[in-house]
Amino acid sequence: MEFVSFLVNGISLGSIYAIIALGYTMVYGIAKMLNFAHGDVIMIGGYVVFVMTTGLGLPAIPSILISMAACTLLGVVIERIAYKPLRGASPLAVLITAIGVSYFLQNIALLIFGADSKSFTSVVKIQPIQLADGRLTITGEAIVTILACIVIMIGLMLFIRFTKPGRAMLAVSEDQGAAKLMGVNVNATIALTFAIGSALAAIAGVLLCSSYPNLMPTTGAMPGIKAFVAAVFGGIGSIPGALIGGILLGIIESLGKAYVSSQLADAIVFAVLILVLLIKPTGILGKTIHEKV
Repeated sequence: MEFVSFLVNGISLGSIYAIIALGYTMVYGIAKMLNFAHGDVIMIGGYVVFVMTTGLGLPAIPSILISMAACTLLGVVIERIAYKPLRGASPLAVLITAIGVSYFLQNIALLIFGADSKSFTSVVKIQPIQLADGRLTITGEAIVTILACIVIMIGLMLFIRFTKPGRAMLAVSEDQGAAKLMGVNVNATIALTFAIGSALAAIAGVLLCSSYPNLMPTTGAMPGIKAFVAAVFGGIGSIPGALIGGILLGIIESLGKAYVSSQLADAIVFAVLILVLLIKPTGILGKTIHEKV
């Protein structure tokens, strides 16, 4: 039963990575940018819920909705101020800007909330499920996280396939110039992509802090990096790839901590990524793009 318990924990952790990875994979697939400040939007979302629930005493659902609204606005502002002027710039300029935005958000949180870790009260009120005569316990946080990941993935894929804004995203991801000629508002589509990714980051931040109840200005840094690894692992630009990459990464990390070493778990994760990229550089579901010369 220990193995099953570690497996469930890995799937739960991987579901959080998958939700975060969606932000990376959508922005890269549509705007061809790597938003490395995405992990810090998770942290902001966690702090908003912390203030709403602990500071103001609001219920969980309104607090989460306020957090999603705040992160959505933050994502749009970041895109408009930091990334929109750099659309024609080199990838290095975008990367440096993203790192700058990341440190800016961390330092803002540091000034407001301090460096001390805050004890985050879980927003999940579902009781744990006992299986196999009590030998296997599945926490309410794990249940909600896995279900939320499934619902988000299905909803996002239906949105992209069957709605006009979703089809505009597909068009922009294929060819921005051609999409503009066909009447697609490229600027609005990219802003919408950042908004959706940031709203999902708020949900991921709440789930992450509910499962691992410590909140500090650097909370989103490592999960953000691992979620980027998950996006690359599954094939960056692919929404199903983000799901597969996130789940596999969570399972590898959980089993690595349990059976190898908790100190080497992160090294195992990145070693597996290197191995996958050596075998299939585009990731599990990534497509090889042939450029005309």
